[in-house]
Amino acid sequence: QVQLVESGGGLVQAGDSLRLSCAASLRTFSNYNMAWFRQAAGKEREFVAAINWSGRRTYYADSVKGRFTISRDNAKDTVYLQMNSLKPEDTAVYYCAAGGVYGSQIPSSYNYWGQGTRVTVSS
Repeated sequence: QVQLVESGGGLVQAGDSLRLSCAASLRTFSNYNMAWFRQAAGKEREFVAAINWSGRRTYYADSVKGRFTISRDNAKDTVYLQMNSLKPEDTAVYYCAAGGVYGSQIPSSYNYWGQGTRVTVSS
């Protein structure tokens, strides 16, 4: 059974940092492109960042470029999202996703999803 389990969310102040983790139980994790999405209350799920199977290629939404960094450790079957200089508008539930074409910003193109971890940034 495929599982993606996110962790690391919480309540922080503007300007703080958080690191999200997504542990995957995929048979061949290193074969999967991975991504992070987020969904704020009352809004659609939006793309945040993507990383290809090897970790050599990354892609970011303009809204997080320069502040967030996606990475992966294929030996640990885990993908990370380092979030710096957080802003109140980053408040959302953050989801990791597996599969799909590298860099796709379309949620339906990903095969597997985690349950999400909530990030709240106060001003």
